[in-house]
Amino acid sequence: MREDLKCVISERRTLPSGQVEFILDNPRLAKEAEPGQFVHIAVENGKNLLRRPISICDAADGKTRIIFEIKGEGTKWLAGRSVGDTLTLMGPLGRGFDLDIGGSAFIIGGGIGVFPLYMLAKKLKNPKIFLGFRNKDMVVMEDEFAALGKTLVATDDGSYGEKGFAIDLAEKEISDCDIIYACGPKPMLKAVKAVAERHGVRAQISMEERMGCGIGACLVCVCKTTTGNRQVCLQGPVFDAKEIIFD
Repeated sequence: MREDLKCVISERRTLPSGQVEFILDNPRLAKEAEPGQFVHIAVENGKNLLRRPISICDAADGKTRIIFEIKGEGTKWLAGRSVGDTLTLMGPLGRGFDLDIGGSAFIIGGGIGVFPLYMLAKKLKNPKIFLGFRNKDMVVMEDEFAALGKTLVATDDGSYGEKGFAIDLAEKEISDCDIIYACGPKPMLKAVKAVAERHGVRAQISMEERMGCGIGACLVCVCKTTTGNRQVCLQGPVFDAKEIIFD
């Protein structure tokens, strides 16, 4: 079982799109973190809330970057922490992306699903990156991704970039793709799986489910696969797309 780590918040900012970013100081966490993994953060507000799983955006030089959206009491409490505060967490947890597949890689991210793909993009050679957001105000990290590879942006309402979805942009160039890495809302991941199967391309997708323990003991985060129910926190969050059964 993973032991708790203490991480000091050395930097904090609120992004223009509304999410909150922390830089956490802990050499062990930063050294062990791999693209696609997450941390499970204790919420200490006296209400006995479950820990909150937050994807790792980046990790290097003793520092780990996380970005999260305020969705409920737990993340509201977390967003209220300041520079100098200490967080108690377990991590890094979960199975990340397989970087040894080789070939031409496409990265497809939707909404807050773009954050765990940044560290992945840094470790791949010249990936093509496709990012999707609801509207212009929600576009985030475009410049950072663009520094790592060709990056195209789509918005649902057409207020920025191409109108439509990131998967549609990727499918137009799918002849250049050997592997798709994706993270985002389930409808997007379902579409990624369909496109990958249609074109005979392998795909790895990061699933997000509500988690309790974060270490495979409580069965809260089960998802359906072709080999039965699997635990996202332990056997994921990254799966081969062909394994996942979407309802």
